[in-house]
Amino acid sequence: MGVVTKRSSMTFFSDPASHYSHRVRIVLAEKGVTVDIVDVDPDNPPAELADLNPYNALPTLVDRDLVLYEPNIMMEYLDERFPHPPLLPVYPVARANSRLMIHRVQKDWCGLVDKILAEPNAKASDAARKELREGLLAAAPLFGEMPFFLSEEFTIVDCCIAPILWRLPALGIDLNDKQAKPLQKYMDSIFSRESFKASLSDVEEDMRG
Repeated sequence: MGVVTKRSSMTFFSDPASHYSHRVRIVLAEKGVTVDIVDVDPDNPPAELADLNPYNALPTLVDRDLVLYEPNIMMEYLDERFPHPPLLPVYPVARANSRLMIHRVQKDWCGLVDKILAEPNAKASDAARKELREGLLAAAPLFGEMPFFLSEEFTIVDCCIAPILWRLPALGIDLNDKQAKPLQKYMDSIFSRESFKASLSDVEEDMRG
């Protein structure tokens, strides 16, 4: 009799190049979740995805009968479903602050990242690069205040920021300024975490050689 492999009850349809898929993969890795990660070409999604997700979008997380298709909701769901290690603070004020930081990362940085990656050679991308670089340098001191981003513990906020920082070479941004030191230190620390390494797709591994 052949060996029966236990199929995971959870499937994650992931764009291997997208920072939105990456943030969820970091949470999955932090929690040590048994999950089938299906790498999908966003230009050629499988028919199954359209059946599951009305927007036919990535990422999509399927856990038995539950289908989620918004990365931040996935991250919070995974944090509640697998409580250890916790990635959101326990107390309401700290929790609200974490959510607000995710919102700020989204508004201040993610749109710029998306613009650059969509058209790396467009004139608008040069302006976006400059704005993103200046925004990161302005925030650099915050990265030096605590071991993780404004926190003693690794949180969901780090899961949103790390994929952007990992992509800086692909975005054409280098942060060799003296004022970027706390940011460099933060990157070294996050990128050396076992869970972060485990979260990387092949495409992402190639982003930093």
